[in-house]
Amino acid sequence: MNGLRLRVRFDYMGRAKSGKKFFGSKGVEQIAEEMRQHKVSQIRNIPIQGIHIEDIDMSQEVYSVIDEITGREMCYAPVIIVFGADSLEDVIHFIMKEEFRTVEILQPDQLTFSKLEMERLLLRVNEQLISYRHYLERKIDNWK
Repeated sequence: MNGLRLRVRFDYMGRAKSGKKFFGSKGVEQIAEEMRQHKVSQIRNIPIQGIHIEDIDMSQEVYSVIDEITGREMCYAPVIIVFGADSLEDVIHFIMKEEFRTVEILQPDQLTFSKLEMERLLLRVNEQLISYRHYLERKIDNWK
């Protein structure tokens, strides 16, 4: 398979801290915006094997929703990234994040997988799911 070109959207979350607000404390929108700035600077400055960043668009407005479980306000700061990838395996590694929202394949118009490519893709998805499960387990263990 030749290189791919994709557009993805990540929404970086900011949550209100529990407790009282003090003078000078950051708002949820500002926390989400700072998280977006931090993550985008990481994407720009840390090379990712098989991924070639073409464009990063941070112009979309921060939006807020109410968390159904906690009832607290959460804000999301969207970013749209256009990138090239050497393989679908590299794409999977790049987008398997909690912040991932949408993907659009810009090129090629059609994809054809060989048996070996499909096996590698499924293996990569499995590895990423296991990795994410371990991440969530660590997060839950630290929460207790």
